[in-house]
Amino acid sequence: QVQLVESGGGLVQAGGSLRLSCAASGRNFSTYTMGWFRQAPGKERECVAAISQSGCSIYYGDSVKGRSTISRDNTKNAVYLQMNSLKPEDTAVYYCAADDIPVITVAHMMGGGMDYWGKGTLVTVSS
Repeated sequence: QVQLVESGGGLVQAGGSLRLSCAASGRNFSTYTMGWFRQAPGKERECVAAISQSGCSIYYGDSVKGRSTISRDNTKNAVYLQMNSLKPEDTAVYYCAADDIPVITVAHMMGGGMDYWGKGTLVTVSS
């Protein structure tokens, strides 16, 4: 069992940056694939970024590619999402998620496939 708590969301102007953090509790964090997902009102959930157990494999959704960086610190049981050049369309609730499959899968890339989810943190980008 893994508990995930996101932080770092808030209101930011377009063009600004935010760093989201996800603190994980429970055992075996280093064995999980971790991901950041988002869901805007009226839209389907999408995968923003995912990072494999080892950190050697990383996926970015097309909407954030080139503007975001996912990282993990297995010594701190934490995963991060640095988002730059934010746009109003980045406004959404951002969720941290974990999967005990150690590699990124197609299901992850399609916005699901995770075993554990945080409650989310709201990111609002003003124009």
